[in-house]
Amino acid sequence: MLERIRIVLIGTSHPGNIGGVARAMHNMGLADLALVAPRCEVITQDSISRASGADHLLHQASVHATLEEAVADCTLTVGASARSRTLPWPMLSPRELADRLPAECQAAESRVALVFGREDSGLTNAELQRCHAHVHIPTNADFSSLNLAAAVQVLAYECRMAWLSQADAPSAAPSDDAELATHAELERYFEHLERTLIGIDFHDPDQPRQLMARLRRLYLRARPERMEMNILRGILSATEKAANTRQTK
Repeated sequence: MLERIRIVLIGTSHPGNIGGVARAMHNMGLADLALVAPRCEVITQDSISRASGADHLLHQASVHATLEEAVADCTLTVGASARSRTLPWPMLSPRELADRLPAECQAAESRVALVFGREDSGLTNAELQRCHAHVHIPTNADFSSLNLAAAVQVLAYECRMAWLSQADAPSAAPSDDAELATHAELERYFEHLERTLIGIDFHDPDQPRQLMARLRRLYLRARPERMEMNILRGILSATEKAANTRQTK
């Protein structure tokens, strides 16, 4: 299970924080580290020192230009953040997230991404809306700011406890038909959906009224399977074809 969990850091500005995250991950048995547009050098004396023996995670970390690239193959993406500033999104506590992990990581193809934002500003609304759910660490309201590595340590600990709780439990592999759509497949669907809605004059991109954000929330909450995603894409293609036929008559 732990091998299927990826820690994603976006726009990290201090190499020491990346090293601290590597140490927190290695403490709890996590090894998949992805960096999105880091604002600092990754391999420095400071990051190696803060990693305290986990610097191999720094050397093998993948670096990506965008969040979409970093989580393209993931079947569940969870953003570590306070509540969305524009739309309420499914919110989990660290323990609630951990309770979901054994089932989420059951299939061999499954990948879970835990996404952390910038030290100074966290995740943007656009990044939050690309996550199936958000996880919030219930800190002291009078002093709520957490160091990046500390936040990762909290969630990594919950991941390990979930793994330990189910290590001896038998698991049944789901059928191929039950494979969940990946992040990349969902993004292609959202692009197709927006294009179709514009084509049939249902969606005006100049006056969006948060339509696509609300539809994202709907489909991400539904967790469509790959077969269901293919059906939905087929419906969109048929809708485009019918709309084009009417326009040419």
